[in-house]
Amino acid sequence: MVSVSLCMIVKDEEDVLARCLDSAKDFLDEIIIVDTGSTDSTKSIARRYTDQVFDFKWVDHFAKARNFAFQHATKDYIFWLDADDVLTQEGQQEFVKLKETLDPSIDSVTMDYYLAFDEYGNVTSTLKRNRLVKRERNFQWIGAVHEYLEVGGNIFNSEIAVIHKSEHHDTDRNLNIYEKRLSHGEELSTRDLYYFANELMDHRMYERAIYYYEKFLKTRKGWVEDNIAACGKMADCYLELGRHELEFNSILRSFQYDRPRPEFCCRLGYHFLQKNELRTAIFWYELITDNQSRDTLGQVNLACSTWLPHLQLCVCYDRIGEYNLAYHHNELARQYRPDDQLILYNKKYLEPLIGRGDDEEK
Repeated sequence: MVSVSLCMIVKDEEDVLARCLDSAKDFLDEIIIVDTGSTDSTKSIARRYTDQVFDFKWVDHFAKARNFAFQHATKDYIFWLDADDVLTQEGQQEFVKLKETLDPSIDSVTMDYYLAFDEYGNVTSTLKRNRLVKRERNFQWIGAVHEYLEVGGNIFNSEIAVIHKSEHHDTDRNLNIYEKRLSHGEELSTRDLYYFANELMDHRMYERAIYYYEKFLKTRKGWVEDNIAACGKMADCYLELGRHELEFNSILRSFQYDRPRPEFCCRLGYHFLQKNELRTAIFWYELITDNQSRDTLGQVNLACSTWLPHLQLCVCYDRIGEYNLAYHHNELARQYRPDDQLILYNKKYLEPLIGRGDDEEK
């Protein structure tokens, strides 16, 4: 069985730190907490779980803080979490199995990162992160903001999920770090251009965000998933600005980088649905249902590859009078959201049109 060190960086996390550590402590062999300047009870909470609590003077650089934490690890593998992350009981059990069965030749283990859920508990936004890495490989964190762990070698994709359960967030922190770097004349890296644009968009600075997304894409050095996401985010900016032709062009631009992704097919389907060009809308929605592949490390909106295209196809087929197909797709959507009132309304509305009673077999 391999041994595991947990390495975390924290600041003012008294509301969530115990929840995080309680979800992980039973399968860990070592816990290392690096505090970057807490003024609340974060450190005293951390000391309830470990005596390895260290201070790191904050220098507006997340990678330096994480690398400092990694330097204190002594076990075979290093696992990292943020204070507002948790593992479910199932995830904890799977982690124990992973420790027992992990091939020592594995250099990094990816885990799913669940970012958002709908009102029915379905995961709506997810991505994969390299979460568990072999200590002796000395993998390093890169980047002052939106840092990433640079890994290589033999990578295993696990089914373990980490859930992000944010309770609070300093919404200006990252933006201010970028602005300070620019004011000092620093040239942003390709990756930083993308994440700075994201911060600008989150702060509703849409014109400036578009400028930096364009600057990012023009480098032609971005990760393909970031390139695709930048097109979608530019489309969002243009939508907010009411510039719909440029929004449409930004959606199409994503196809330069890879096959059409479900999120963009849904957007195109909706675009043509709004124009009442129903056959074209159907084409884009059905393209998703014919291709369910999700083999990407980038962020995924699962609604767009599960229930949403089926619900929209129900609308489209109803409008052209093909009620059996409308009912069929509504039922497929209902598999994902059995209590959705809109889907249940559609079911009740369509059943008489196809000669089906409530008591018939599904």
